[in-house]
Amino acid sequence: MPSIFLLKHLINSKDNFRMGKQDGLVKRFTDIILSILILLITSPFLIISAIAIKLESKGPIIFKHERIGKDGKIFIMYKFRGMIDNALSYGPELTQVNDPRITKVGKILRRTSIDELPNFFNVLKGDMSIVGPRPEIPSIATKYDQSQQEIFKFKPGVTGFSQINGRQLLKPDERVRMEIDYYGDSNFFSDLMVIFRTISVVITNQGNL
Repeated sequence: MPSIFLLKHLINSKDNFRMGKQDGLVKRFTDIILSILILLITSPFLIISAIAIKLESKGPIIFKHERIGKDGKIFIMYKFRGMIDNALSYGPELTQVNDPRITKVGKILRRTSIDELPNFFNVLKGDMSIVGPRPEIPSIATKYDQSQQEIFKFKPGVTGFSQINGRQLLKPDERVRMEIDYYGDSNFFSDLMVIFRTISVVITNQGNL
């Protein structure tokens, strides 16, 4: 049957499983299916979080922020707002340890990583993948040297190798080098390993500020 031959072709095609193959059918299909399932399963948390954010402080429920994606293109990343409204007017662009701008609800959302659930809408749009390099802010990414710009070959992810190996405790230069080395030789099955390890990191809150 044609469908059987197509499935066999996908399984035997190395490019379809490689992380670096950003248009790989298996990777994109997996991103879409898993994102839909995760959003459906976590929909009660999405609704409760949205209500809690709105009740505690004024401002939008969703925080929209520019990030650098594949091929160096800027995209708008979605997160639940965990800080006071217009937080960037009262402090640095990056979150600090014990940042006073973080709201009470925001502390809970960040501790549980629920604030990142809207990232899956970015995955559905094609801006991000479930597994990939950490999406960086333009003010940092524009300072990358030529070797560091290799990171732009890969679509940024909701989670990834650096997120399970230090997370926010890593400096940008060591994180980028780690990610370039890893994603240049990763594959479909290493993506699954990252996803499974992410669960443990989220539960223990490792590397989260």
